[in-house]
Order: sequence, then structure tokens, then C-alpha cells
Amino acid sequence: MATELTNELTYDRASDRARPVQRRPLFTLPAVLGLGLLAIGGWYAIRSLTPDHGDPVAASLLAFEKQDRLTVFSAQLALVSASQDERAFGLLKSKQVAVIPARVDYTIDLTQMDKARMKWDDASSHLDVTLPTLQMSRPNLDEAHAQYLREGVWITGAAQAKLTRDNTLVAEQQAAEQAKNPALLTLARNAAKDAIRQNLAIPLQVAGYGAVTVTVHFDGEPAGN
Repeated sequence: MATELTNELTYDRASDRARPVQRRPLFTLPAVLGLGLLAIGGWYAIRSLTPDHGDPVAASLLAFEKQDRLTVFSAQLALVSASQDERAFGLLKSKQVAVIPARVDYTIDLTQMDKARMKWDDASSHLDVTLPTLQMSRPNLDEAHAQYLREGVWITGAAQAKLTRDNTLVAEQQAAEQAKNPALLTLARNAAKDAIRQNLAIPLQVAGYGAVTVTVHFDGEPAGN
């Protein structure tokens, strides 16, 4: 199932660095509902093709037919960024620290799924599925719920606008880098494999293909990984 990982950051003003604090994964209702709809759609698609009317690969592809992009995992981040500004020949100095919530989604492009990505072994009732490369969305910053700490004797409107823009740019870069964290990528890939496995195995079994087993791996990974 799709999960959401909360990754909060604490700010060390002495070193101007953000330190990540990992939290336990949380389930997100929109992602769960999305996978649920995929399961229901897959069941009806596969159920319509019995062994006498089609092969398991064709039936499995029908489960993805009306899907475009499947969100399998979401990372919720709290980003801490600092920016500085100087005006009036250095007489007016200001600093702003921002804590900005952000979300990054990990998705699979199901339009790339075709017969070449699925191999069925009739003797063992085993389906091997190769998924396309996991994709990450652009970080979605929730600036409406951002918190700011400003320092300065006099901060002009122009200076404040620039500080906020700089904070946003830094936060976007941080989110993109953190989203590539190997631990997050592993969680996202495992979530994708579990989702595809569950949404193909059970409908195939119900459709009469026997005690079906499904293994899922990504491009570049060994089959059955």
C-alpha cells in the first residue's frame, strides 16, 4: 500500500544546518484510495477474461488499461532554510529562517506497461512483472503553512519578499535532494512492488488462474528480486 513518511528537520542556529529526524511511516488516505480503485478495476478487468477467453498477461494488462500514473508512495518533509539580505550599503542587514512543509510523490508510469514487461509461466502459475523506473514529482511546497523567523532592525517590504523567494528556492533544492535518499527510494520501490503484486495476484486467482504468485522488480533489477 502507499505510505507517507514524515521527515521532520530541526534547525541548529549555531551552525545554520538542518538536521533530519526520521518518523515512522504513516498511511495516507488518498494514496490508499487510489490503490483500492486500481485493485477494484483490476479485479473487474481480469474477471471478464477467464482462461478460455484470454491469457493471464493480457488480463493483467487490462488492470492498467485505464490508469495513467500510479502514486505508490509519498514523502512528507519539513524543510528548514535560511536566507540573508543587505541594503543601504550594508547598513540594513536582515535574516530569515523558514520552516516549510513539502510533499514529494513517487509514481509509476503505467502507460509504459506492455506484454514485454510481463512473463507468465503456466506450469507454476507464476507471473513476473518488470516495472518502469520510479519517478519523483516536483516538490510541492505548502507555503501557506510555512513558519518564518526574521532578524533585523528594519526589514523593508522588498527585502522581505527577496528573503522569502530565497527561502523557497533553497527549500525546493533541499526537498529534491532529500527525495533521492536511498532509504526513501527503497521504501518507495517496496511499496510499488507490494501494490502491484497484491493488485494482480488476487484478481488472477479469483478469475480462475489457480494459486498465482507474482514477483515484481524494476528495470535494471534481477527478475524475481
